[in-house]
Amino acid sequence: MRLTEKLKELENQYMFIRWATGGEYGKLVYAGEDFIEFNIIDVDTMEYSETVLIHSPLILEVALGGSDIARILAEVSSKISLE
Repeated sequence: MRLTEKLKELENQYMFIRWATGGEYGKLVYAGEDFIEFNIIDVDTMEYSETVLIHSPLILEVALGGSDIARILAEVSSKISLE
């Protein structure tokens, strides 16, 4: 299975992605054959700070779990309105 195929299954999930020129925590919005759309989360404010389009072959690492990701999920979940 190719990485892009696996990422397609993980759309709308929070994760850490490292690519050729950087690495950030965020939410995978779209995964296609040639690029992915990734909303970066500012971990200090827990707000989406920017959206990046990353050329798929440049992706070096994807982390789906761990304490940092769990903390981001908890922070984002605590800000969800109950209305």
